[in-house]
Amino acid sequence: MALKKGNMRIIFMGSPDFAVPSLDILIQNGYNVVAVITATDKLGGRGGKKVLKTAVKKYAEEANLPILQPKNLKAPEFIEELKSYKADLQIVVAFRMLPIVVWDMPQYGTYNLHGSLLPKYRGAAPIHWAVINGEKETGVTSFKLKHAIDTGDFMFQEKLPIAHDETTGDVYEKLKILGATVILKTVAAIEKNEIILLPQDESMVSKAPKLFHETCEIKWDKKVIEIYNFIRGLSPFPTAWTMLDDLQFNIMEATYEQSTHDKKCGEIVFLKREMRIFAKDGFIKPTRVQLQGKRKMEIGDFLNGYK
Repeated sequence: MALKKGNMRIIFMGSPDFAVPSLDILIQNGYNVVAVITATDKLGGRGGKKVLKTAVKKYAEEANLPILQPKNLKAPEFIEELKSYKADLQIVVAFRMLPIVVWDMPQYGTYNLHGSLLPKYRGAAPIHWAVINGEKETGVTSFKLKHAIDTGDFMFQEKLPIAHDETTGDVYEKLKILGATVILKTVAAIEKNEIILLPQDESMVSKAPKLFHETCEIKWDKKVIEIYNFIRGLSPFPTAWTMLDDLQFNIMEATYEQSTHDKKCGEIVFLKREMRIFAKDGFIKPTRVQLQGKRKMEIGDFLNGYK
């Protein structure tokens, strides 16, 4: 039986700015979001004394929505508070892993938005790995949560092309808007009782594990196109890096050229307004960089002051 808009009680879970358009589109279309669950506040800024709220919390405060910030998702007091909202549906966008007692609570279940075309790029960093691997397209998927992470049956997918020179940051900004439209379609279908779920094709599974500092180091013995994709896949964050004068040297943006040469992999050649770092079959030309302890700058400015 279909529900009337406004009758379905929705709890929204999310933290970063990626989730904000999805929450906003539900509010703007008259859906009854009865509470928002987001990460706890942190201290940061100069001196580490400024209270840092999540992007979702800031939006929820402006929209006068009830906000829950549990430290422990299994805590009995949180579970009881969650039950008190009598949600029919939970929507998750860029939040942490949920225990079964949370995701299995609403009668219509819990649906998640993932930043890939599942089952490709299951994991914490799907956008990064799609760009790092030189994919020509990616997308978003809405799926119903079950025990194993990112394995639930999916409802909707939308594709997005990835241009040759786009960074993870570029793709992220497009996907968060595309994702919002998919969340709206998903909630509308559930509201109308037009729920069609399709199983993921396990033969197509690929992983997108969390990125750590050590995994962001550039390996110069690879093909130059792989290094170029690695740099743009880690831009603007967490950023690909190498070593220069025993200091960490971040490369946020670069171009590349394929060529035969007699240089060692990782060898650096300085020209007047250009820096070349050699790879297996060509060289990378950094265009925006940051040396440890310095600010980010264009390569020309960096070379002007580099000794």
